[in-house]
Amino acid sequence: MGVSKPDVTRDDLERRIDQAMGRTKADLVIKNTRFLNVVTGEIAEGDIAVCGDVIVGTYESYDGNTVIDGRDRIAVPGFIDTHVHCESTLVSPFEFDRCVLPRGTTTAICDPHEICNVLGEEGLQYFLDSSVGLAMDLRVQLSSCVPATELETSGARLEAADLVRHRGHPQVIGLAEFMNFPGVLHKDPGVLDKLAAFQGGHIDGHSPLVSGYDLNAYLSCGIKNCHETTGVEEAREKLRKGMQVLIRDGSVSKDVNTLAPIIDAMTSPFLGFCTDDRNPLDIAEEGHIDHLIRRSIALGAPVESVYRAATWSAARGFGLTDRGLIAPGFRADIVLLDDLADCRVNSVIRSGRLVGPESFEGRPTVAAVGLNSLKLDQVTPDIFRVASNGPTGPVIGLIPGKILTEHLTESLPYRNGERHPDPKADILKVCVLSRHGTNRNVGRGFVKGFGLKRGALASSVGHDSHNVIVVGADDADMAVAVNRLIELQGGFVSVLDGNVTGELALPLAGLISDRSFEEVEHQLIASRAAVRAMGCPLAEPFLQLAFLPLPVIPHLKITDMGLVDVDRFELIPA
Repeated sequence: MGVSKPDVTRDDLERRIDQAMGRTKADLVIKNTRFLNVVTGEIAEGDIAVCGDVIVGTYESYDGNTVIDGRDRIAVPGFIDTHVHCESTLVSPFEFDRCVLPRGTTTAICDPHEICNVLGEEGLQYFLDSSVGLAMDLRVQLSSCVPATELETSGARLEAADLVRHRGHPQVIGLAEFMNFPGVLHKDPGVLDKLAAFQGGHIDGHSPLVSGYDLNAYLSCGIKNCHETTGVEEAREKLRKGMQVLIRDGSVSKDVNTLAPIIDAMTSPFLGFCTDDRNPLDIAEEGHIDHLIRRSIALGAPVESVYRAATWSAARGFGLTDRGLIAPGFRADIVLLDDLADCRVNSVIRSGRLVGPESFEGRPTVAAVGLNSLKLDQVTPDIFRVASNGPTGPVIGLIPGKILTEHLTESLPYRNGERHPDPKADILKVCVLSRHGTNRNVGRGFVKGFGLKRGALASSVGHDSHNVIVVGADDADMAVAVNRLIELQGGFVSVLDGNVTGELALPLAGLISDRSFEEVEHQLIASRAAVRAMGCPLAEPFLQLAFLPLPVIPHLKITDMGLVDVDRFELIPA
């Protein structure tokens, strides 16, 4: 388990020495450039010499067999996305690679628990097989919470023994985000078996709003980091207790604005950046890790501290000691910028090679998986009826830009023993349908914040068990949306007055498109426009919808088993 060690021969070392000494030409030289030294914070001048995939010279003058003119550029180490679910980009790992590597992300650390919750080890193997054929370095964490909790129905189950047999894979770093923090604190035997199996290795964390004694207990189990930190005081407590804080900016959860003030020279060695869940449209419009860097600097964080967090600190936190610095002996993952503060990427060098269209050619093919994963029969509108003893009850309150939700209590129209949506008050019906073929569960409830007066939205992306989730003002439109989703075998669907107004097919496990990231981007633009025309003000309505079934994020959520009070970690009546 851990970082793979490349085979390096004595001849390789001799070549590095000769090129570093200037006795022979370097394989590659970036000349006339300046580079950011993330150790000292200085902007240094001098050539950067590369032998094979390793930097062998800085601060000196070199000749090279291949020369890149770095005049008017600033070189920085390649960016590292410390926590990402590639499935949430809605494209295959190969398209993810093609999308983010030219933006400077040379390493990404993924947790494939979305596809694992649908397909189990078949989904994990798909990512392991894909990771070895990419131009970027995609490292894989072994999904720890499949299912995330016992309050939902997933398509698979991965126990400690299932994970241990994969930890020797060269792309595997360790155990992925341990979302079931209540299971840790309550000493669940299966939870502790997984933690025990990975002691001494890397274990990713997931501890929103956990503090005090609870945080101490969580960290004492060998958990290293957290990407679910959403407040400055929460971040400072975690840093004080030795936890690496991964600052996130995804398509829904946007924490850079809040957490940029914690970035400084003292804290930056213990920080990192991650996207978690970010779709191709947001990447096209804003960027990837380059966006997080740019935004942090714009908010006043020190430039050198921001780049240190995005590179060297990120690498060290995951035991990747071969990268994150422009210095001899480090991997030649280098980003050439036109502007440092604006993080404007000009070109990217990955493992000593300039990234271009040819970087993505000739990659091995990995067969598609999960092409018939929606095991649902067509539905009728009556399936969405919400029986209740009265008009007053719980309502999920959306918080735009957050995956945290409010636990509201609201009175709704009440007829014939049922609560009904109240679109005028911005309260809609929300239902989750089990789609893995093991049962016919339907969880029913209400949500406030989508802004729809009519129509419905349905998605097969519903973190983390990925059952079908649908929200709407009208039961008939909700049925049309779900039935079209079944026909597509997954994706996003919007419906108004019985007509489908927008859709995006995600046929691989109901999570991933079989199209290019450019095509997905264009389809997302059309889908977003259709939903906005229905009156929804949310920037990412389908992704906001996708987090409503996540019962490890406070405070009120919904799964196929019903409404979940996350603070009490139990099901409650609708």
